[in-house]
Amino acid sequence: MNDDTETNASAEASAASDASNHTTTATVDADLGAALASANARAEENYNKFLYAMADFENYKKRMERQLGEISLAGRKSLVAKFLPVIDNLERALAYGTENEGLKGGLQATLRGFENVLAGEGVKAVSLKGQPFDPRLAEAIGTQPAPEGVADDTVLEEATKAYVHGDDVLRVAHVIVAKSE
Repeated sequence: MNDDTETNASAEASAASDASNHTTTATVDADLGAALASANARAEENYNKFLYAMADFENYKKRMERQLGEISLAGRKSLVAKFLPVIDNLERALAYGTENEGLKGGLQATLRGFENVLAGEGVKAVSLKGQPFDPRLAEAIGTQPAPEGVADDTVLEEATKAYVHGDDVLRVAHVIVAKSE
């Protein structure tokens, strides 16, 4: 009977050990599952932060490109605007007239060169003579009585031309406008 008692005691100890091991294994599995879930949550959070940071960086790059383009365009417009009085003076010199054909040809060539530079930059001269007065493109520097058949507020003379770059007005024209007495 001692053998039976020892066998029973051994079996009970083995069963208790298995139950203890099973409980320990279940606890370890639960702890590992919780740790894995926590690590996955942190990884997901970090990945989302990474995506937000990448989106912010892309927006930053686009904003910087846009701002640099605007600065460059503003600089080019400023430089072109400084050349406009030179062009006006060349046009006045040609309108004055000269007997010297060499001088006249040189002035014309210089004027064409400036006009080509302006065209290359997308700048266009706007002639308003004979057109209705447009305060967006012109500044009236005087009025004259309207000649026969000419409506009021018609541009009669241009002291200087208007210049535009796309939809932007670089310089308004200075004009004489028809007004009835």
